Amino acid sequence: MHRRSLLLGATASALAAPSIARASAPAGLVYVLDSRDATVSVIDAARGEVVRRTPALREPHHLVYSPDRAEIVVGDSAGNEFLFLEPDTGAIRRTLRVSNPYHLMYSPNAQWLTVASLRRNQIDLYRADDLTLVHRLAMPRLPSHIAWSADSRITYVTLQNSNALVAVEAESARVLWRQPTGDTPAGVVMSPTGALLVANMGEDTVSEIDPETGATIRKVRTGAGAHNLFPSPDGLFFYVTNRVAGTITALDSESLSVLAQFRAPGAPDCLDFSPDGRQLWFTQRVGNRVGVIDIETGGLVAQIRVGRSPHGILFHAMG
Repeated sequence: MHRRSLLLGATASALAAPSIARASAPAGLVYVLDSRDATVSVIDAARGEVVRRTPALREPHHLVYSPDRAEIVVGDSAGNEFLFLEPDTGAIRRTLRVSNPYHLMYSPNAQWLTVASLRRNQIDLYRADDLTLVHRLAMPRLPSHIAWSADSRITYVTLQNSNALVAVEAESARVLWRQPTGDTPAGVVMSPTGALLVANMGEDTVSEIDPETGATIRKVRTGAGAHNLFPSPDGLFFYVTNRVAGTITALDSESLSVLAQFRAPGAPDCLDFSPDGRQLWFTQRVGNRVGVIDIETGGLVAQIRVGRSPHGILFHAMG
């Protein structure tokens, strides 16, 4: 509860004019995918500077750790390949040709990898250990973001231009249901309460959805262009990036009540947390920067220039 009180106390300063300063951060490298430059910017977090630009092929968007955290897997959507990076340096270890990997997520049991192919209107399920394609499902209109059930049985994918969410049983590739969520859904996550949460960009809301039926339980308004959701490391909050409003909303993970609004300029898109959980590092999609917010004070403490149209971000702790 102490952190909830701190967050509530930060609300006023979060919406005030930010002070720009060098962020104080734990040692680590922050990986940022520059979609329009076809590069991966590698930021030294403590210094607040880009120390490496790793070339991609055409248009990287999202990235994840491999299940053993030995590699960072980058999906180059337009380049039709995965890049596997050495986490401590950003060097490319290898590449693999795959079909349009826009968003990607491993199952909790590390047996499956789901890929949402935004341009090709398909969902691909790979075996995680050797990345063999097991299932390919044709989908209507822009499969976008992915979540998994806690038991790794079902993968959920938003269909951005179909205003829907689909549930697919991984082993059989059977579509269990496809249900409306709201206007232009993007990010989707599984809540600690067992419900699914979906950010609806076209109506500025987050939908709470029953994972068994796909029925919408309720909607919470967060801000214009609600795009993606990120659970805090301690599980107490969800942070919602509102791209049009230029804000990040903190929701209580149990009640979904709005606890704070942080000023986040430049069309905030994806975010990650410093290892101590005190900072939000977010990509400014139209600002060509990474912003850093101190959660307890609400202040924007740094803006770091990266490549054009930065999208996915991952904070790799070191030391």
